[in-house]
Amino acid sequence: MNVRLLLLLFCFCLLTSRLQATVHTVGAGSNPTAIKTALALAQPKDTILVKSGFYQEGNLIVDKPLTLIGENNPVLDGNKQYEILSVKADSVTIKGFVVQNSGSASLDDPGGIKVYDSNHVVITNNTLYDNFFGIYIQYGKHCLVKNNTLISNGTTDELQIGNGIHCWKSDSILIIGNNVSGHRDGIYFEFVTNSVIWRNISFGNVRYGLHFMFSNNDAYITNVFRNNGAGVAVMYTKNVKMYNNVFEKNWGDAAYGLLLKDISDSHIENNRFIQNTSGIYMEGSNRISIKNNIFGSNGWGMKIQASCMDNAIDANNFTQNTFDVSTNGSLVLNTFAGNYWDKYEGYDLNKDKTGDVPYHPLSLFSVIVEKNPPAMLLYRSFMVTLLDKSEKILPSLTPDNFVDNQPLMRPLPL
Repeated sequence: MNVRLLLLLFCFCLLTSRLQATVHTVGAGSNPTAIKTALALAQPKDTILVKSGFYQEGNLIVDKPLTLIGENNPVLDGNKQYEILSVKADSVTIKGFVVQNSGSASLDDPGGIKVYDSNHVVITNNTLYDNFFGIYIQYGKHCLVKNNTLISNGTTDELQIGNGIHCWKSDSILIIGNNVSGHRDGIYFEFVTNSVIWRNISFGNVRYGLHFMFSNNDAYITNVFRNNGAGVAVMYTKNVKMYNNVFEKNWGDAAYGLLLKDISDSHIENNRFIQNTSGIYMEGSNRISIKNNIFGSNGWGMKIQASCMDNAIDANNFTQNTFDVSTNGSLVLNTFAGNYWDKYEGYDLNKDKTGDVPYHPLSLFSVIVEKNPPAMLLYRSFMVTLLDKSEKILPSLTPDNFVDNQPLMRPLPL
């Protein structure tokens, strides 16, 4: 059999398979198991078109490659008892549904849409309301979660609610253009690699807007994390790229714009940290490039613990922060270069736009507050102003090498 004949045979088989694909139309009607019936009758690669209506059919299991399309936003309701859509096959598409009121359980983590050990699953343009977990992917590869809205009932008890988009032990996942609010964590990654989180808005979540652990070689780009309980947390991870994100209005005693704990070899660039208790809090984090970011109107621009080393903080703008930088130790193993500090009072005689006098961003009062938090009551007092002025003239307690030798005279156009 020659190559041309083989090619013709392949094209014929492909055309035949497509001709055999069937569209199963489901209407609300009086049949309460219409969708389940269609799932049972459908063959691989068929499409199930669900008309507008209210469907309360318990747990719907998709165990073959199918396309499920909702017309005019049909409602799949779990009656607070069931996991609603369980995907247990590769190459499944779910589009255009309202998925609401899943059951809740702490052992098996039911969700509005849950993907089990499946690849190439597409979940797009759905609204998920008041589910325990919104969208849950475990052991998935090459899955896409795009343009979904996930809203929870706003309970403040972390044990009574799951995460909005939850991914566990997965690879090559794309999380794009979703709106997530009211969950425990808006987006959660654990043991997830080679994945991208892009253009999502995560706000008003009980704990973190984004939380990821043990997840290497991932990128988080152009997201907004606003008004979450504790901001964003990146833990026990390496090779993370965080670009063009907004971390805003994450306030609280233990809240941060971005918490970095035990991460390494990563890049944090072109982000905006605005009105957070701490813009970035770093602990046990090494070899991170923090560049071209804006730190504005935070309590602390950055808190860098003594356990951090070999981090480069370059070409950032620090404006209107109560404290630009603080630390809890005297040994400084990180570098600052070419940043703009609005508190810098140096001069530029040679007009090269770089200050002629090095800038020490660590104030004496920030050192005192780090060791004795109640001292914050004295903030803005004449005594504190005098203390900081004296420290700049005759440094005694702040580390000598905590310094930017090239402070900029004007903010960078970031």
